[in-house]
Amino acid sequence: MGARATKGKEIVIILSPYPPNAARLAPMSDTNPTVALVVAAGRGQRAGQGLPKQYRKMPGFAATTGDGDTVLAHSLAALAGHEAISRICVVIHKDDVEIYKTSINNCNYSDKILLSYGGETRQQSVLNGLEALAAHNPARVLIHDAARPYLSQALITRCLDGLDDKTGAKDGVIPALPVTDTLKRAENNTISATIDRDGLYRAQTPQAFIFDKIYAAHQKAPPNLTDDAAVAEHAGLTVGLVDGETQNIKLTTEEDFAMNVLLTPHTGTGFDVHRFGEAGSATEIMLCGVAIPHSQAIIGHSDADVGLHAITDAVLGALAAGDIGDHFPPSDAANKDRPSSDFLAHALALAAERSARLTHIDLTLICEAPKIAPHRDAMQAQLSKLTGLKRDAISVKATTTEGLGFTGRGEGIAAQAIATLLLADD
Repeated sequence: MGARATKGKEIVIILSPYPPNAARLAPMSDTNPTVALVVAAGRGQRAGQGLPKQYRKMPGFAATTGDGDTVLAHSLAALAGHEAISRICVVIHKDDVEIYKTSINNCNYSDKILLSYGGETRQQSVLNGLEALAAHNPARVLIHDAARPYLSQALITRCLDGLDDKTGAKDGVIPALPVTDTLKRAENNTISATIDRDGLYRAQTPQAFIFDKIYAAHQKAPPNLTDDAAVAEHAGLTVGLVDGETQNIKLTTEEDFAMNVLLTPHTGTGFDVHRFGEAGSATEIMLCGVAIPHSQAIIGHSDADVGLHAITDAVLGALAAGDIGDHFPPSDAANKDRPSSDFLAHALALAAERSARLTHIDLTLICEAPKIAPHRDAMQAQLSKLTGLKRDAISVKATTTEGLGFTGRGEGIAAQAIATLLLADD
């Protein structure tokens, strides 16, 4: 969600711990880049029979058949959609290459990803991933468990901002929630003590670190440390806390996967109209991000793409986040002739901040000309590229008004859209 990379790029497999072909992935253009490491090599035995949990459908998606609905795909999409993250290393089990490819099939962030093989433990898997990333000279790294797919853009930003906070120099920052339950110590199923919960927190991921420091800490760490913060603590590093999120749960047991109430559908509608210019004023117009031959320009402050405008307003409507004019006012000279794909990318970024997933678009274009049918496939393909949706989740239709009204007289073009998003409950 929110990432706009080209689909179909090669997924590079790097065999850790010594990645001889790391250079096959294009070098990062950023100076002191931020990278992410996603741990996805576990077997997930506590989740019961079936696929390892990272390759299962998300709770609430069990009835769907679309690719990209897996736990791993959601975690990757959240990280890939964040503007600060340049590259993601996914650490998988050596036997899972094909199922990994299937689970993120049709993703729009594959040009950010390299793969590494995991070790016998989570700790060894993280070290393997850090070794693969070291070739790219990152400055900061976010280490995340694939089984926490509900992370938000705001949480990622909070972790990175906490790491950069100069008021108290930190080598790492983790999101955490204060313990609110009463804690008991027990022996032989009998309570032996009540534990003071004051100052106790539940650790979450992603955990953010200065790359060189956490890499060195992992290289020297003893086995059986339970998270990366524990590795940092053992090395004497300073690790701070930022606010975690209740929704950022870790899917661990069969019960977790039965929780279909975590995601609820939200629907928004969008409508847009633009008038045509004089005959001969153009040779093509933009519709759904595709240049369509037409002899009359569409008049508008931006590129006047009515299809993308309607879809953008539908996404904003599902989020109850106003309309295009609120976010990109026509009075702002910066928006003159601006590609409407920028508006849609902004709406999708807002959705990602809410941990929302766009699941379906239904668009109707209303005009006498140009004819839409010859360009429908190209429009669906472009919308798939812009949104990350599969093409069978994107409907593009066209109709006329039988010669009635301004569209019937050929004076303009209209579009209406419906967008469906799934949002995590607050």
